[in-house]
Amino acid sequence: MSKLLIVGTVAFDAIETPFGKTDKILGGAGTYIGLSAAQFDVDGAVVSVVGDDFPQDYLNLLTKSNINIEGIEVVKGGKTFFWSGKYHNDLNTRDTLDTQLNVLADFNPVVPNQYKDAGIVMLGNLHPLVQLSVLEQVNDPKLVVLDTMNFWMDNTLNDLLKVIKKVDVITINDEEARQLSGEHSLVKAARKIEEMGPKYVVIKKGEHGALLFHQEQIFFAPALPLEEVFDPTGAGDTFAGGFTGYLAKTEDISFENMKNAIIYGSNLASFCVEKFGTERMQELSKEEVQNRLHEFRKLTQFEIELA
Repeated sequence: MSKLLIVGTVAFDAIETPFGKTDKILGGAGTYIGLSAAQFDVDGAVVSVVGDDFPQDYLNLLTKSNINIEGIEVVKGGKTFFWSGKYHNDLNTRDTLDTQLNVLADFNPVVPNQYKDAGIVMLGNLHPLVQLSVLEQVNDPKLVVLDTMNFWMDNTLNDLLKVIKKVDVITINDEEARQLSGEHSLVKAARKIEEMGPKYVVIKKGEHGALLFHQEQIFFAPALPLEEVFDPTGAGDTFAGGFTGYLAKTEDISFENMKNAIIYGSNLASFCVEKFGTERMQELSKEEVQNRLHEFRKLTQFEIELA
């Protein structure tokens, strides 16, 4: 089993959807990725930063999930990163109501010594220079996975392109893939992005599933149709945690095994959206995960007679 190093925000969120709203709750990309990857019992660590306003109970929750938190810096007198958003009726669009960088503004990640040899590195959605500084601290990982967003494409494109050149896998949504590549067709977009450096391109399409591209090979995984979706916050990060967690557990980074990783990531993301914030991921059992995997299998398997 490979060690998994996760770099991403550990934060507070305040969320409003058509189904209700929350006050400050546990959030952040690093949190969602870590809780998702923990389903595979991997040796994983989160590198992040919080203020001393961050509850010890939240840190204990991560530790209880067997996530190493040595790399989470607690800044005395500092305030934790905070994001507030409101989702529209279709849950595919949202408005950011408030963003407070707080301690994240001066974040200099320090990778714990015992994870500098991590086999898989998951760079969560952060400033590209922060992601680059992590890559400078690790020793030749087998696989580096990058998540990013249109904000960095708009404001730090040159730095982002430097990171993209150094990674093996990039995960972005369809809108971001089109923006980064300048192509409307997702097939053409993936090819252009591969030319920027990554060997594999994962394009997330929310409730419409995810696509995996590698050279001339393409794989599509649907999203499981759900009766109720309460909060899509963190679904993409939960997907990334499932994807990298499975690859760390199996130590197989072939295209064929990445297909399985995509399914596992989609499966875990389907749980994340069922309650607000990380609540569903905190209570998730391995039996529930396995049962839903069987639902995925029934959804995607069929026999057909070719003429």
